[in-house]
Amino acid sequence: MAGGGSRRWLRVLLGVFSVVLLLCGIGTAIATWGWTRAVVDTSGEVDFVNRLAVPPLAPSRIDDRGRRVFDLRAQPGQRDFGQGGPTATWGFNGDYLGPTLRAERGEEVLVNVVNGLGEPTTVHWHGMHLPAAMDGGPHQMVRPGATWSPRWKVDQPAATLWYHPHPHGATADHVYRGLAGMFLLDDAASRALPLPRRYGVDDFPVIVQDRKFRSGGRLDHGRGALGGVGILGDTLLVNGTVGPYLDVTTERVRLRLLNGSNGRTYDFGFADGRGFALVGTDGGLLAAPHQTGRIRLSPGERAEIVVSVRPGERPVLRSFPPNTGVDFFNSRFTGGDDTFDVLELRAAGTLAPAPEVPGRLVPVDRLDPASAAEQRRFRLNGRQINGRAMDPDRIDFAVTRDTTEIWELDKQDGTPHSFHVHDVQFQVLSVDGAPPPPELAGWKDTVLLTAGRPIRIIARFADHADPDMPYMFHCHILDHEDQGMMGQFVVVEPGQRPGRPPAGHGHGQHR
Repeated sequence: MAGGGSRRWLRVLLGVFSVVLLLCGIGTAIATWGWTRAVVDTSGEVDFVNRLAVPPLAPSRIDDRGRRVFDLRAQPGQRDFGQGGPTATWGFNGDYLGPTLRAERGEEVLVNVVNGLGEPTTVHWHGMHLPAAMDGGPHQMVRPGATWSPRWKVDQPAATLWYHPHPHGATADHVYRGLAGMFLLDDAASRALPLPRRYGVDDFPVIVQDRKFRSGGRLDHGRGALGGVGILGDTLLVNGTVGPYLDVTTERVRLRLLNGSNGRTYDFGFADGRGFALVGTDGGLLAAPHQTGRIRLSPGERAEIVVSVRPGERPVLRSFPPNTGVDFFNSRFTGGDDTFDVLELRAAGTLAPAPEVPGRLVPVDRLDPASAAEQRRFRLNGRQINGRAMDPDRIDFAVTRDTTEIWELDKQDGTPHSFHVHDVQFQVLSVDGAPPPPELAGWKDTVLLTAGRPIRIIARFADHADPDMPYMFHCHILDHEDQGMMGQFVVVEPGQRPGRPPAGHGHGQHR
């Protein structure tokens, strides 16, 4: 009996051991499958069969007060992206994205924003220097059926800006459905340069967004279980076009790149390794062109590049695996190992001549760190900044009008974060104590942070004081912003104390 019992126990132990081995094998197989499936690589696989859509320039008029007036309507629609059926979308003045607004430095502009959606939204003018009440943040909510008419004077250098919704807790969803567009600023200094500037001829917006689709063409809003940056799509849209090509008719073409994605970072270059001239970043032109072969853009960042082509060739703009400043595991599940073919340039057999990119562009007056009236530190961790989540009723601090401040940005977790400041363009003083690289040497409003490498920025808060109406600072990975990684500051007159944000966190004005 004893021997038989021992044998039975042995068989039980062997059975348990076999089950454990089987489960380990299954677990390993699942982990391997998940690790492999986390990578997207479309290099050499994209059929560039659709002409790149170029958003139209928004019509405008001059009213009896000399203001340039634009009209925008946020509205539902549908578009066939070739994903098995029409996709329900949102857009401005159309079914997806919106027209390109264009204004001159010194002009006063007025934008009539009509909300034709079934829920409140806002329109934030990303990168624009303007009063807080006109900024379009979460305190400027526009109710369904209402019209909001912000107005301001354009007082900043020529730049590639953009506009998008900013409702607290719903920004990611509203942008993902398609609400976004470019806002271009011009000035005399930029027009005097021999850069490509004929919109839709040799100067093109390139709005890059990743999307996921379900059967029948439906947008997939599902977030990945790992990574923590929200939606990462496996299909690229460029100006709302899948598999786009751009007919090029000049020897040089200017591409205004915008990372309009919710959470994905790109590292743009060309598949054949050709270089290009980086001539501008978020807040305008650089002092001198930077000759390079790559430009990394986190969500919200922009870059203006000038590319040279030869007759008949077809170079492909590609996004290479970006360094997002996180460990190898988090990199894999936040898009850090992904490669995308973005856009094919199709050069005509005969190209119109174009001048060389000049060696000098525009002066970039450096802000003096010795003049800083205040230094602040911002620690980004989890979904909080400085240990606090966003509270629409709380003003985090006040900045005195017409002063300069230095902010130190420090990312302390394993998730990618980008940092955006409303109202001002800033300059990067240092990255981990070293001078900034050339791509960070101009005016910026958004910057990607890397763990263990603090970034110091400097900004001047020249005007637009309002103790009660705050501007935002936040992570521009939109899910992080929605989950609370955002704060509020006000600009006040000397000696003035901050007030209280508006009750109800927004308004919508009917006309």
